[in-house]
Amino acid sequence: MKLNSITLVLAGLLGTPAAWAVDAAAGESALPEMTVTGTREGELLSETAATVGIVKEQTLRETRPTHPKDILNQVSGVWVSNLSGEGHSTAIRQPLTTGAVYLYLEDGIPTRSTGFFNHNALYEINVPQSGGIEVMKGPGSALYESDAIGGTINVLTRTPPREAEFELAGEAGSHGWGRILVGGGNAHGDDAWRTSLNITHSDGWQESAGYDRQAGTARWDRALGEDALLKTVLSFSKVDQQHVGKLSRGELDAVPRTNNTPFSYRDVEAFRLSTAYEKETAHSLVSITPYVRDNSMEIIPNWSVGYDPSRYVTENRSFGFLSKYRRDFEPMRARLIVGLDFDYSPGSRDENSIKVNKTTNAYGGTRYSLDSTVAPVRIYDYDVSYRGISPYVHGEASLTDRLRLNAGLRYDDMQYDYDNKFNSGVAGATQGAAGFFPAGGWYGHVASTKVGYSHWGPKLGLTYAFNDTVNGFAAYSNSFRAPSEGQVFRGSRESTAAKAQAAAESLLNLEPVTVDNLELGLRGKSGAVRFEASVYHMTKQDDIVSYTDPVTTQRIVVNAGETLHRGIELGLGLPLAQDWQVDASLSYAKHTYETWVVSGTADYSGKEMEAAPRVIANTRLTYQPGYLNGGRIQLEWVRLGSYWLDAGNTGKYNGHNLANLRANYRFGKRMELYGSVSNLFDKRYAETADGTGVAPTYTAGLPRTLVLGLQAKW
Repeated sequence: MKLNSITLVLAGLLGTPAAWAVDAAAGESALPEMTVTGTREGELLSETAATVGIVKEQTLRETRPTHPKDILNQVSGVWVSNLSGEGHSTAIRQPLTTGAVYLYLEDGIPTRSTGFFNHNALYEINVPQSGGIEVMKGPGSALYESDAIGGTINVLTRTPPREAEFELAGEAGSHGWGRILVGGGNAHGDDAWRTSLNITHSDGWQESAGYDRQAGTARWDRALGEDALLKTVLSFSKVDQQHVGKLSRGELDAVPRTNNTPFSYRDVEAFRLSTAYEKETAHSLVSITPYVRDNSMEIIPNWSVGYDPSRYVTENRSFGFLSKYRRDFEPMRARLIVGLDFDYSPGSRDENSIKVNKTTNAYGGTRYSLDSTVAPVRIYDYDVSYRGISPYVHGEASLTDRLRLNAGLRYDDMQYDYDNKFNSGVAGATQGAAGFFPAGGWYGHVASTKVGYSHWGPKLGLTYAFNDTVNGFAAYSNSFRAPSEGQVFRGSRESTAAKAQAAAESLLNLEPVTVDNLELGLRGKSGAVRFEASVYHMTKQDDIVSYTDPVTTQRIVVNAGETLHRGIELGLGLPLAQDWQVDASLSYAKHTYETWVVSGTADYSGKEMEAAPRVIANTRLTYQPGYLNGGRIQLEWVRLGSYWLDAGNTGKYNGHNLANLRANYRFGKRMELYGSVSNLFDKRYAETADGTGVAPTYTAGLPRTLVLGLQAKW
């Protein structure tokens, strides 16, 4: 029987040490590497026709990330930027973006509905106390839904222990950083459980940039005889974060601690509950996972105060399930998976236009302040329900002992049911608060309606084992991304009622993004030496982008014709000498607008996409001598290459190099002292840079930052 997720968990519950070791860090080097993201259950990485970056639980425990970028940027071809707190923009086979081109999962369950995408999804997951992360790069397989274009990030919960354990860690650091991580679990008979709690606070290194987080995870596994399992996971996150505005070049160089939007903020609450039932026999598996989700966010966005200041609340609840049936056949080790996913997510948006004042300073920056003398004006009030139904089929077979073929097909049927609570549900425009537009600007509203999207997505791949340690793969995949509710029903601010209404109605005609991806890969592992290489060629039709008017800086959501994304990703792990190890990752990519003409304004065809670095690199040198009692010292170098600031390719950000240092020392088996220094040489840099407005703006990067922690185990 093939080792998969249910086999591993049942082995632990029923006390089978040999099998249980597969899921433990101690067994990683001795047994074949596995992934659970490709087919939603344990599968040999060597038989996965995709590029999958795996972050082990042991690596998470050693790195103890204060931001998801600390750990994800170690994966080749992955770059995550820090947008203050745990906010982030991401580049995986895409330019740095906050767009809905990634799928975020926890144990295979999307953290949010497709209709209510949030690019900051990782702060809704307790990453530091997770059991590992898998990044499947490129369009998702036939088993995953819309949004899985650039990549799928699957955060795994920690497996419950076999015996009682308890962990407590406390941290303190620069800029008022403090964090408490507490967790533990036990097992008894057919049951095992683990709980984790993360309480974090930071004053922020910039003014008015505080951040508070409370997050927790509880997992309960119950064996139902020797062939079935119930796994229940409850997760919650509460984030209270102040936003930091972008800076001018002069401010970045001279006064980087400046916050030009000190009144902007984000309050987030997320809750998820799921129970997975899996029953496995010698040749089959039945799996069904019902889930509920509840997400809410109140926000004054810092990025839009210069052209469309507002305060809004979005809420959505989800009721759905993931289900599949897998059948194995002896001839050619054939495998057939059929499944059905269902998601119903009712939600709402309540939004007010607000008045802000702006001033300029000696460094060329624009400072905004909330004008409390002008009352907020309601501009959006609607309910919208998202419904998705997705059947799929996936098959695998070994044509020879070395060659394995897989193919899949997924059909997605999605629909929004929009209920406009403005003007008794009829179309019309409303005027916002006094601001930067004549008479306060206008917002259009379409009449209550239903909007639907559907797509057939095929996938074909093969893997080939050159020998016991080296294997390669080739794959073709097609995927799509439906517009999110905010792109379809939340129009742009315009100078007249007629323009606003026309803009709102045009959003109903947004086309889904469709993607075709070709990929080749080679990977190998022998003892402590490992390597991986992949090349990809991906085209996107009707890419959804935000066009920024160079005069008003107003952002408009449009389809962008065709974009092309191609690159190479390399990874290497190599022991240099006794106690010394080097790990390196490098990617080189080029992202271009193949065809994009903005009617009556500009032609960007042939231009490189903005915020698209060609080079991303990460190298880690680790020293792990015996006198550190299992501890280590690690020096990390990261490189983000230069990129264009605007679609017209008129200005560039030059990129940056950073060094980070980490170390830990263990006192016996129960105590551990650890610490890190980020930006070791205190380099001035930008996390993101944008040149789509009148002048370039920058999100300032973190200065040198020290964190120290102490952990105790019982």
